[in-house]
Amino acid sequence: MKLDKPTRQAITHTSHCLIGCGIGEIVGMFIASAFGWHRLGRLPLAIILAFVFGYSLTYRGVRKNTQTAREAFKITAATDTASIATMEIVDNTIELIIPNALYVTASQPRFWWGLALSLSIAFIFTVPVNRYLMNKNPHHQHC
Repeated sequence: MKLDKPTRQAITHTSHCLIGCGIGEIVGMFIASAFGWHRLGRLPLAIILAFVFGYSLTYRGVRKNTQTAREAFKITAATDTASIATMEIVDNTIELIIPNALYVTASQPRFWWGLALSLSIAFIFTVPVNRYLMNKNPHHQHC
């Protein structure tokens, strides 16, 4: 894949998605740890928070360029759902593959290197998804 303008835009959009997913994963880990939840119980919380933070980051930028909050929400949902879903599927699959990753806490290095590895791989898979969506949907380019 060459680094033309659409690819650079896809990388930028995927970076926003990566930040939202990363925040969701970390906040989810800390909340779940505070309540003593097993890592398997933490996954749904982290996924939900990844969507919340991912949508929020995109919405903030889109809202500046739209006339209504409803329009901004529709564009955000249209542009981010596939992106965040791809990122979360890959991220969580990698985390499930890493030995004992479901049993570590945020105080352990395995959590941090596992998160860095899984989000890096998810980023690589998600850039082409965003590039495809940008070619298919002009709203995707405004995020």
